[in-house]
Amino acid sequence: MPLFRDLKPAVRWTLILLSALTLAAVMVASAPGLRHSLLRSAGWALVAQDPPAKADIIVISTDAMGAGILEAADLLNAGFASRVAIFDRPVTRMSREFARRGVQPLDLKSVSIQLLRGLGITDVTVIPAVVGTVDEGKVLQQWCAANSIHSILFVSVRDHSRRTRRVLNRALSPRGVGVIVRYARFSEFDPDSWWQSRGGQRVQAIESEKLLVDFLRHPF
Repeated sequence: MPLFRDLKPAVRWTLILLSALTLAAVMVASAPGLRHSLLRSAGWALVAQDPPAKADIIVISTDAMGAGILEAADLLNAGFASRVAIFDRPVTRMSREFARRGVQPLDLKSVSIQLLRGLGITDVTVIPAVVGTVDEGKVLQQWCAANSIHSILFVSVRDHSRRTRRVLNRALSPRGVGVIVRYARFSEFDPDSWWQSRGGQRVQAIESEKLLVDFLRHPF
């Protein structure tokens, strides 16, 4: 394809595959039943979930926010772990500017701890800040080793869950750390109807591309 000729090979093949998928979707758009089945399959392709099992600790994804807190509370109350960990939040330019102007910015870490304690969870650990899913794997690799953690029950959001499971298994399984991924039931993304809203379409497009790139970089 001439349009992709000057791009790096991995990026070029990613765009070619995405173009092929888009063309296939357009071709079946005239058949409503087939179209809905294809769209639902595309939504569920982003989603993965392991059976719940006991773990040393429940870790909430940095993106899961309130939905992850609710899911972690239910898992803890069901007896799958006795403590919860959250990721710290990095200091941003925006928060520094608020501080410079004498205004205390919203502290999401403190809010998360407050919500967890409001749900009766007092044993909360804070893991160093991360930026993105891949960074979660790297930081957890070091943190688990330093804290003698042998298994984690990781709470993600639906649309990140399959890619998250791949990233964490690559980072932790070779180190002997068991990974159980659960998605938060109160996540906003709905794989059965994502195409009906702009927000769902945007999430589907972004996460599909990220998952595809992950498969291309790590096919096995």
